[in-house]
Amino acid sequence: GEKGMSLFETGRKVTHLPTVAKEVYDVTGAGDTVIATLVAAKSAGATLLEAAKIANYAAGIVVGEVGTAQVMKEELYSHIISSLESD
Repeated sequence: GEKGMSLFETGRKVTHLPTVAKEVYDVTGAGDTVIATLVAAKSAGATLLEAAKIANYAAGIVVGEVGTAQVMKEELYSHIISSLESD
């Protein structure tokens, strides 16, 4: 949502991931992007928390576009790196 996303894991504390979106133009497909990215990251060996963080970045990219949008891995990688460097 507009405040980010929360991760609920059995036996663990709820983890809130604040949004990383810089601009929000259209939320169409944001949920689909989160699910697809979460599954892809988990399939690649990420923990659930790591996958959720990556999915949060992907959603931040998608909502910055008008209409449905795709996130390419290079764009996602670049977005994550630049965000980490600015912290």
